[in-house]
Amino acid sequence: MLQSVFAFLFGYACGAIPFGLILTRAAGTQDLRAIGSGNIGATNVLRTGRTDLAALTLLLDLLKGTAAVLIVAYFAPGTPMLLAALGAFLGHLFPAWLKFRGGKGVATFLGCLLAGAWQAALAFGIVWLAVAFVTRTSSAAALAASALTPIVLVLMGRSDTALVFGLMAFLLWVKHRANISRLAAGTEPQIGMR
Repeated sequence: MLQSVFAFLFGYACGAIPFGLILTRAAGTQDLRAIGSGNIGATNVLRTGRTDLAALTLLLDLLKGTAAVLIVAYFAPGTPMLLAALGAFLGHLFPAWLKFRGGKGVATFLGCLLAGAWQAALAFGIVWLAVAFVTRTSSAAALAASALTPIVLVLMGRSDTALVFGLMAFLLWVKHRANISRLAAGTEPQIGMR
């Protein structure tokens, strides 16, 4: 029990590191929370005009999920590893030190998935690329890929992992509710547009 609690809290601490905010502050750009969507993820970092910082934010947000899961898996594979993934994802979405206003979680979701089930992460990437190519919208690609992830995990015989990533996918969709409204209205910005 204590091991599981520690795994979740460790994951949360890793996930709650606001790399987008740290990088943009260090670079002296405008306050990330005062522009665009106001969140701390790579998409909003891109709105500062710094593609290098956006790419680095994307990478670090992915790696913090991967690191949290792999470190816990080294000491306690199984359920604690899944709790670390959930903790990292929730940490990114709801960081305590930023009044629980974080990012939308796509990169961290993928990072956790990469560490927990790389085959499903590969499927996520393929779906994301295919939907992005057809729709030219990052949000549609992320929503489709995250929705299919639990199904892929079930087909792999990883029902426990599918349950956790199903919950994470649901939360990812909730965080994208404004994007969903814009997609339905046909007003969602396409990739490359600000």
